[in-house]
Amino acid sequence: MPFPEMRLRRLRRTESLRALVRETALNPGDLIYPLFIRPGEGVRSPVSSMPGVFNLSVDQAVREAEEAAVLGIGGLLLFGLPDSKDEKASGAWDDNGIVQQGLRAIKKSSAAKKLVLIADVCLCEYTSHGHCGVVIQTKDGGYDVDNDPSLELLARTGASLARAGADIVAPSDMMDGRVASIRAALDADGNANTPILSYASKFASAFYGPFREAADSAPQFGDRRSYQMDGANLREAMREIDLDLEEGADMILMKPAMPYLDVVHAARENFDVPIGAYQVSGEYSMLHAAFEKGWLERDRTMLESLIGIRRAGADFIVTYFAKDAAKLL
Repeated sequence: MPFPEMRLRRLRRTESLRALVRETALNPGDLIYPLFIRPGEGVRSPVSSMPGVFNLSVDQAVREAEEAAVLGIGGLLLFGLPDSKDEKASGAWDDNGIVQQGLRAIKKSSAAKKLVLIADVCLCEYTSHGHCGVVIQTKDGGYDVDNDPSLELLARTGASLARAGADIVAPSDMMDGRVASIRAALDADGNANTPILSYASKFASAFYGPFREAADSAPQFGDRRSYQMDGANLREAMREIDLDLEEGADMILMKPAMPYLDVVHAARENFDVPIGAYQVSGEYSMLHAAFEKGWLERDRTMLESLIGIRRAGADFIVTYFAKDAAKLL
């Protein structure tokens, strides 16, 4: 039926009408809040490139978790900054590692018991060289990240985090075969019911810069383009997801979100599993810079960015805006 009989503006006339016909919903329970845990007590160290984000000692992380639970946020994604680093990332799979300590402490808090605790499984924060696996010298005098020896360390890390209380383990390293290795380690350790959230299509992105300050995880040489995905490749992303699901992944995570919403949408169209998207540090910091300049309206822009990710097909969103967005919602 053409205009003037059909007028689509009729259903936009009031907020109540708009709410009634709204196609995409965003709730606090759809949000996952990342936390960076470091040694010490009473530590709340600001990350200069990420306003409102802190490196937290375990006691402070528990306080953040309790606040997130009160706000109705769905869960936490935990990263660690160890006391020391080495070439084998031993702090990642140490049963008394910093994230393991954080998991146990948060689990003891009755106020935080509703939260789903997701532990990132990677080695870059724990290696002295800052890469996500075992580094070897090549014949031409360069370096490479050796895939297969890295799998054992990742599997040990996933198993250790599950023992410490992680509800979900989330490999983010992009080594081939990591999901199968972690699944086998979890099952052998009596944690067959621990799900794996795979960063199935993690792109080698310029949008990770502020995170590397927060997690102290910048590579000491080279970059990660030999193992993280080329940002030009959508079809390859679908292959990565397919392989991870075949290996035993229960859920998948797209990273980054905003520059890759087509990937989120394609994953939603192709795979019938829970899908998350990570609104990464560069997206967060970029928007904050515009807020501070007065170029964008903070609350509307923040929620619009999250609604866009949900509309593309994400069931849940990892975002540093989680607490602020939950307060508005």
